[in-house]
Amino acid sequence: MKTYALLIIALISFNLNAQHMETIEKMTWYGQAAVKIDNDGQLIFIDPYQLTTDEKADLILITHSHGDHLSFPDIERIADEQTKFVCPYDCAEQLKEAGYKNVTPVSPHEKVDIDGTEIISVPMYNIVKTQYHPKENNWTGFIINVGGTRIYHAGDTERIPEMKKVECDIVMLPLGQVYTMNSVEEAAEAAMDTGAEIAIPIHYGMYEGSAEDAKQFKQLLEDKIEVVILTQTK
Repeated sequence: MKTYALLIIALISFNLNAQHMETIEKMTWYGQAAVKIDNDGQLIFIDPYQLTTDEKADLILITHSHGDHLSFPDIERIADEQTKFVCPYDCAEQLKEAGYKNVTPVSPHEKVDIDGTEIISVPMYNIVKTQYHPKENNWTGFIINVGGTRIYHAGDTERIPEMKKVECDIVMLPLGQVYTMNSVEEAAEAAMDTGAEIAIPIHYGMYEGSAEDAKQFKQLLEDKIEVVILTQTK
């Protein structure tokens, strides 16, 4: 009976991992923090930047107002009258001034539902390099529930205490050490803080960070968290 119970637990774990991996297969990374997720036909873009697609977004999430995250040329490329936005308040003001109407502003620690997709806003800031992403700006990362898989897109952040309270299955963390994390080791520690089963490095290889950093990130988390290194779509 004990062996049978262990087998059931193993199968449950396998199915959960299979579900998460299936979700990852629906992700596209365009570089920096720009990610697309196909949520059963609902196209979700996070921080669209230097996109290579003209697909129309159902939902766009913006973490903060820096130009490589709130990029109006890219938003214009994928947004239409039906596209909905979730973003911090300063981004919402700019979007509304640009003529976009379906905008939901959020501060950290809020939960919204957009057409059945649950989104939780999470603090995003620097502790050391506070001139880049000050906590008082109330910029946000996001936890998106995609078919039962909770994806945490951390945005441009250092390792912050709030990460220990995050509940997610997949975490997407920045590896650039100029504006975000202070080291690859710090990024790995942040991944451990979240308790995620899978970690995906982003925000490297364009203005800061390198492919070697992603490899080091994977090595540091070996036997702790499964790391998936996405291939950048160009």
